[in-house]
Amino acid sequence: MSIAIGIDIGGTKIAYGFVNAQGEVLAKGTLKTDLTVSPAEMTARIADAVRELASTNSLSLDSNTIKGIGVGAPGPLDTRKGELTCPPNLRSWWGFPVAGELEGLLGLPVKMENDATAAALAEKWLGAARDSEHFIFITISTGIGAGIFLHGKLITGSTGNAGDAGFMLVDQNGTPWELVASGTAITRQATELLGRDVSSKEAFELAAQGDPQMSELISRVVGSISMGCVSLINLLDPSKIVIGGGVSQVGEQLFGPIRAYVAEHALNPSGRETAIVPAALQQDAGLIGAAALVQVEY
Repeated sequence: MSIAIGIDIGGTKIAYGFVNAQGEVLAKGTLKTDLTVSPAEMTARIADAVRELASTNSLSLDSNTIKGIGVGAPGPLDTRKGELTCPPNLRSWWGFPVAGELEGLLGLPVKMENDATAAALAEKWLGAARDSEHFIFITISTGIGAGIFLHGKLITGSTGNAGDAGFMLVDQNGTPWELVASGTAITRQATELLGRDVSSKEAFELAAQGDPQMSELISRVVGSISMGCVSLINLLDPSKIVIGGGVSQVGEQLFGPIRAYVAEHALNPSGRETAIVPAALQQDAGLIGAAALVQVEY
């Protein structure tokens, strides 16, 4: 039997579960990321939850049943050491050896990668990039991240931090891309403009209805995302860009303008034909991505 444990660590919740070699989620659960306790205590809770889920589903946590544990985590991290280096939303976890801790608690080998990198592998395995050997996965949600897959391999960098696209600088003041164009950034800017709480989804809806302030904001945001895509195309020469995350779910309101911008502004004629497609894996994407680190060669 070839089952992987997937663990997707986030700033507000941790998803965990069992995923088979076909990518089917056999069982899953979530925990709140409790930042009032130490990362060692939180990791112990994860291990306990995995054990309980295994018991409930009559699965044995041994190497005959479980191939290994895949962990998707926010960066910056260091995959050589299995550490979360300094993720902004997990300050108390800085320098914590999460991979080694889980390996010790559960007695199984652990592979850890940046969560966007793991999601890219999942899209290659089961999603919108199955037919591509050269693609970039971009997630636009709380922040902006990217996973890079070129020449049939994940490109992870020397410490696992390749693809931190959200921190590409977009002006001379050193403004990171995600501070302008992420879901969080859209929510912040829309709320400031309208003087009330506005979600990124509502901002897109109001823009579609012709609200002048939201139309201007969304035009600026989509323009920034489009420019980021062109920069990545010019730099890395993918044949496809897969866009996931909450913001991607607005659909053609996002994808249409990006495709048009890429077709006009990418440097190479082939780059102007780069496919821009939505991610196929939305539900359980983080969990499946983490498990893919064990189930898929990369």
